[in-house]
Amino acid sequence: MELRIHRFLDLFYPLVSKIFDKKTYYYAVVGVSNMLSGWVLFFVCYQFIFDKQFFTLDLGFFNFTFSPYTLSAIVCTIYSFIYGFTLLKFVVFTESELKGRVQLVRYAMSAGISAICSWVLLKLFIEVFHFYPSIANVIASCVVVVISYILQRKFTFKS
Repeated sequence: MELRIHRFLDLFYPLVSKIFDKKTYYYAVVGVSNMLSGWVLFFVCYQFIFDKQFFTLDLGFFNFTFSPYTLSAIVCTIYSFIYGFTLLKFVVFTESELKGRVQLVRYAMSAGISAICSWVLLKLFIEVFHFYPSIANVIASCVVVVISYILQRKFTFKS
């Protein structure tokens, strides 16, 4: 699978070879595809699955109420975690000598930090600045992508 993906991506690499080295190009393609699909998933979840409605989980002794944007963010975080880890491990950071389970734990930690930063920004943009949730999600993820890149390159998949 890895070789087929590399061969496909390598078809387009000459277009950006003066800007990016190959590893950064692979990282950018994986990251952008993850981010774009996450934006679409967030929009679909917020608009249609959770129908812009709050959800209350009644445990009898305690109730949890979730906003539709929080539920959408949770779904996107789970999706992004699986998609991102798989492609980063097998397409981008293939030379890493760390064991897969070590990479997974480190990725979980960096993804957790990114998810928390993203959710805090999402909440800030929606509740303080009154942005529309899908637009707030796009802006928050653009900010968090820098944090995520540094964590993944320097910590998660360190060579």
